[in-house]
Amino acid sequence: MDSSRDPSPDPSDPVVLTGIGCVLPGTPDVHAFWNHVSTGTSQVSRLEKPAFAAAGLPVHAAAQLGSFDTASRLPDLAPAHAAKYNRDILATMAAVGDALADAGIARGQIAPERLSIVQSSSRGPLSWWAETITAGPEQDPYAGKATAMFRGLAGCPATLAAIAVGAKGLVTTVSSACVGGHHAIGLALRELRSGSADVVLAGGHEFPITPQVARCYLGLGDGVLSPERDDPATAVRPYDRDRRGFALGEGAMTLCLERESSARERGARIYARVLGHRALNEAHHATSMDLVGDVTASVVSGVLDDAGRKPEEIGYVCGHGTATRYNDLAESRALRRLLPHHDDADLPPHGSNKPIYGHTFGMAGIINVAATSLMLHHQRLAPTANHRTPDPECDHDHVAEGPRDTELDLAVSLSFAFGSQTSVMALEHA
Repeated sequence: MDSSRDPSPDPSDPVVLTGIGCVLPGTPDVHAFWNHVSTGTSQVSRLEKPAFAAAGLPVHAAAQLGSFDTASRLPDLAPAHAAKYNRDILATMAAVGDALADAGIARGQIAPERLSIVQSSSRGPLSWWAETITAGPEQDPYAGKATAMFRGLAGCPATLAAIAVGAKGLVTTVSSACVGGHHAIGLALRELRSGSADVVLAGGHEFPITPQVARCYLGLGDGVLSPERDDPATAVRPYDRDRRGFALGEGAMTLCLERESSARERGARIYARVLGHRALNEAHHATSMDLVGDVTASVVSGVLDDAGRKPEEIGYVCGHGTATRYNDLAESRALRRLLPHHDDADLPPHGSNKPIYGHTFGMAGIINVAATSLMLHHQRLAPTANHRTPDPECDHDHVAEGPRDTELDLAVSLSFAFGSQTSVMALEHA
């Protein structure tokens, strides 16, 4: 791509998603991701970390990445450097590199100053900090100053990934809890629409499967963190009468975003158009969202109005879908407020991928947008796994029967977060 091009883009030039990089449980690439999501194949399994049992915590299921094969996923990374990094960094580097490769962009093809990275993580390298703080006096967690410095900073996955791919544009990491993934994409849209960048790699990385995180959510009471023991794959049951909360999930995922004219010029495959993003802080309650549905409905209406589309055109809603009572009810009520003249049977299909990858907090919005984009690309709705008996207040179409071929043109992704935050992305078939 010519680095001397006019940095002021045509405002009518849409932003598109052309690459997806995955380092998720049981999911080494975008093909495996789509297979799991489109068939409802859960990657939640029996929790393998002894620290949970030792602490007596009633948490038995999680979506776990397992070991990371650095040599195969990052073959150009010198072992001496890899030894200084933690999984947060290594997984993010792989996801960023894979997103570029999936988009068909070679190193040097984009002028370095025009390539940016925006990542999201709700807690940063929490596992490393937990191990460091609890280390005994006979252990030296700071052995090797560079190791301690790299592993302890929340922004290092983005900055080290930038070094690996040669990105010299904006490189930053946001931390906005469960809406952070959407916020990262929203920042990417601003960079591209303003002409500040030609390609932005927007992603998330999260490794929250620690006793410390589990205690935080267990402290909120029953129905938040699933206690499922017998059948871990069914731990997360969104919109279901028998929901028991969410499971923790981990990994990294990055999306490659660029302007459509550039993508078409180089013959890129386009997964979807990203029409727009709206974020709202309700500034109301620290942990509870609007349960009436008016706030979320207004944000959805706003982002669609920005794009010249109407709520009646929505063909699918990718919900936050945490399988917690307030989240599930709030989403269903918002759809009814958005389309007040529709019967429940006529509301757009509304699903969740949390049964597949658990709750990944700062990465959740990235997974949602990737899944929604692939549904638009393949013209197939993914099912909401584990949805068997609808909650009476959520008794509408959650694609419970399995994958559904469709003609899908417009879809919406929802994210919510502690701190009174609501976020909506609108996407379109390309």
